[in-house]
Amino acid sequence: MAVQILVPIHTHLDGNAATLADHAVAVARRSKADLHALVLNADFPPLSSPLGNLLIDIPALIGDAKEKARQRGTAVVDALERQAGAHGVALRITRLDCFPVAASEIVTRLARYHDLVLVGLGTRDAWPQATAEAAVFGSGKPVLLVPEERPVAEPDTVLVAWDGSRVAARAVTDAGPFLARASRVVIAAVTDEKALAETDAGERLAEHLARHGITATVSRLRSQGRPIATVLQDHGAEIGAGLLVMGAFGHSRMRDFVLGGATSGILKALRMPVLLSH
Repeated sequence: MAVQILVPIHTHLDGNAATLADHAVAVARRSKADLHALVLNADFPPLSSPLGNLLIDIPALIGDAKEKARQRGTAVVDALERQAGAHGVALRITRLDCFPVAASEIVTRLARYHDLVLVGLGTRDAWPQATAEAAVFGSGKPVLLVPEERPVAEPDTVLVAWDGSRVAARAVTDAGPFLARASRVVIAAVTDEKALAETDAGERLAEHLARHGITATVSRLRSQGRPIATVLQDHGAEIGAGLLVMGAFGHSRMRDFVLGGATSGILKALRMPVLLSH
């Protein structure tokens, strides 16, 4: 049975870039997966008043915004269809009109019927970041973040952020297929950021992976006051990693989340593909 990957496509304000297709199809090829593109066409509540229409044609502005959103979504879908067709990747497309503020909840619910959620992040707008956060903490599924404005990365080397926590263990399990296909696995333990329950946690994880036929080495890193997201992504760049695996920390507070520092840093400044699990 093929892995099922959900790919949300945002269309408002600027939406996802068409380069999201390159990342999604590359992941699907390596994973022998099917893609399900969910096009979130922006819709807006009707707003009109006699006074407002004397100054500006509000319905016309809304119509123009909706049409531009559809055009942005179509550009991404066209790129997906070209790439998927060229590489023999199965692709299905669902188009849905929704208010932008509702997109995160829609993606989170639909994600539960898939194996993986792939979210493209860039500097275009914050809606994809909000969707990624909601899916990580609400879907029960792993979320693969890809920096859509950077070249596609080959995950031959995988970096695993490890502190012995529950969420880190969840991430390692979810990343099993990526680890099995990697030619090199490196376990990163940041030793000066917080007290670790076990001083040999990295080595113990390496032993566990070895029992599954995965050879891993351990890197002990020091943050020296730098944000953990920076430490991990800098080390990933140093070793040529194409994927970072890490657990996501967050605390529910009236349906909002107070994110852990590393999770927040990754979402706000993504420089490499990151598999997040909670």
